[in-house]
Amino acid sequence: MNNNLTEQIIGAAIEVHRTLGPGLLESAYQECLFFELKHLGLNVTKEMALPIKYKDIKLDHGYRIDLLVENKIVIELKTVEAFTNVHFAQILTYMKLGNYPLGLLINFHTKLLKSGIKRFINTPQ
Repeated sequence: MNNNLTEQIIGAAIEVHRTLGPGLLESAYQECLFFELKHLGLNVTKEMALPIKYKDIKLDHGYRIDLLVENKIVIELKTVEAFTNVHFAQILTYMKLGNYPLGLLINFHTKLLKSGIKRFINTPQ
C-alpha cells in the first residue's frame, strides 16, 4: 500500500539527514524535507490544520500535521533522544482524525536515520 510513495519520502528524509546531520531544530528538517518532497513533484502540505470534532462542536486548528503528502501520508517529525508512546499516540490520532491511511514518524536526532523511522497504518474500525 503506497510503498513507492513511502520509499520516496524516506529517501528524501535520508538525503536531508545525510546533508544536515543530527542536532538541528525540528523546523529546519521540516523545511528541508518539504523542499525535497516538492522537488520530487509530490503534493505536500506543511503545517496543515486538523480540526477536532467533539460531539456537536468543532475546534478549528486543534492540531497541525507537520507534513501531509499526497493527501494520504501523515509525516510527523521529531528531534528527540528516543520515541515515546506519546509520539506514537500523536501520529495515530492525526491519522484517525483525518482518516489518513499511512503515517511516518521520523526522528532526525539519530546517527543513522533508518533507525529513527517508524511506519504506521490506520486500520479503520
